[in-house]
Amino acid sequence: MKTVEIEIPLLSIHLKGDLVIPDNAIGIVVFAHGSGSSRSSPRNKLVAELMQQQGIGTLLFDLLTEKEDQNYENRFNIDLLVSRLIEATEWLTQNKVAKGLPIAYFGASTGVASAMRAAAFFGKNIKAVVSRGGRPDLALSVLHLVTAPTLLIVGQLDVPVIKMNKHAFDQLLSIKEMKIIPGASHLFEEPGKLMEIAELAIQWYKKYLPIE
Repeated sequence: MKTVEIEIPLLSIHLKGDLVIPDNAIGIVVFAHGSGSSRSSPRNKLVAELMQQQGIGTLLFDLLTEKEDQNYENRFNIDLLVSRLIEATEWLTQNKVAKGLPIAYFGASTGVASAMRAAAFFGKNIKAVVSRGGRPDLALSVLHLVTAPTLLIVGQLDVPVIKMNKHAFDQLLSIKEMKIIPGASHLFEEPGKLMEIAELAIQWYKKYLPIE
């Protein structure tokens, strides 16, 4: 398993990230985290580690620099975040370590809007998208352009976000599924709920990431 701490050179800045590629990986999942989160998020790191154990590579990186993150408005600047995700994805496709592996997205909260818009931008080059308690509704105008099989996961107790996800789900034209996790809140902090998320995501990626 290759673990590389990286700096992703974008047009204007460098973003720090952690790239892990298991031996015989079936693909790489790029994490698009939500507002106020980072590549050091314990939730994202746990899910990433479980994916790695199942032969799925992961890229966790910060969409904002430390200085940018201090400006609260930047966390909800979807245009900025999606441009960063697109640039980072393009960098990954050219990276020798990634070896041309298929790419998927895993989004959380507002990061899902970035993931959906980037998936729409890249079309068939993004093989799958999974949303954890996300806001795909913030990307409504491009959801019909997403070709990647998309899994929306929402906690049963996260009532407002369930409605937002159902609205977004109706706009998706790709292969799609929506899972509501019983007894789970927005952050899936209840015992065992994050493991459920990881298992659902892993099965989704195993189904749609491998090159046929």
